[in-house]
Amino acid sequence: MTAESRMKPAKSSILAHLGNGASMAAVRDGKSIDTSMSFTPTSGLVMTTRSGDLAPSLAPYLARTEQMTTKQFYEMVNHKSGLLGVSEISSDMRDLLTQEAHESQAAEAVALFCYQAKKWIGSLAAALGGLDTLVFAGGIGENAPRVRARICDGLSFLGIDLSEPRNAKTAGVISTDESRATVRVIRTDEDLMIARSVRGILGLGNGNLCQSK
Repeated sequence: MTAESRMKPAKSSILAHLGNGASMAAVRDGKSIDTSMSFTPTSGLVMTTRSGDLAPSLAPYLARTEQMTTKQFYEMVNHKSGLLGVSEISSDMRDLLTQEAHESQAAEAVALFCYQAKKWIGSLAAALGGLDTLVFAGGIGENAPRVRARICDGLSFLGIDLSEPRNAKTAGVISTDESRATVRVIRTDEDLMIARSVRGILGLGNGNLCQSK
């Protein structure tokens, strides 16, 4: 794959924002056609403290068996689940990666996160009918090479071939030159994008809002 071909707009992309909140979006020709989140941010991927997808019947089951109130259920799935709930150690992926060698629950939490992320990539790739580009962003996506490697392991059927040296250095492009799908790491600036969206809604345009980093 040449440098010139890498600069061409991708037709089918998956944007994997993996951080304290985690979500993925399937983008075709620059337009989002699907996302892992649903009515609330709790759904979709396992996150640091959010549960991700759960069976709807769980709420009445816990109300009956544990006398759990709606408020308690909300608190559990938003603030006490995910990496924190599974590991019972920390919601911080850095802590879990440090401790997974000797703490089985930390290892289980990391494995669950990577498995669910991999599954969502496969699902969204099916919705797109193929994959040209996979983008990692967010605190975990940008800063955890081991997590990126585990997520991409086994996705060669989608054309994903990660370069170990590039991934270890968190290069802009972490796939090999031979990879059919380009895998990128792009820094997230959510504050900037929110500000631009607000200005657009108010009809003010983007003005001088630009990257300060």
